[in-house]
Amino acid sequence: MTNVRVRLTFPEHLIRQPIIARLVREFDVMPNIRRARVTETIGEIVAELDGAPENLQRGIAYLEQEGVVVEPVEGDIVE
Repeated sequence: MTNVRVRLTFPEHLIRQPIIARLVREFDVMPNIRRARVTETIGEIVAELDGAPENLQRGIAYLEQEGVVVEPVEGDIVE
C-alpha cells in the first residue's frame, strides 16, 4: 500500500457528482479526508489517498479526466 497526500479541487459542475465514491469502488483507492470545504461554486478536499501504486495512478488519472484538479500536498495537511 502507498499513501499520497493531495488537494482535490472540484469545479461547480462536479460538486454534486459521486466522484469520491467511484474512486473507492472502481479503483480500490481509500481516501482519508483531512479537510473539506464546499460552496455553491467550488469544492475542495485535502486527503490522503491509500492504495496499491497502480490503483493510485489510475485513480488520480480518473479524477483528472473528470475535471478535478489534483495537486500534491507536502507536510502536515491538517490546518
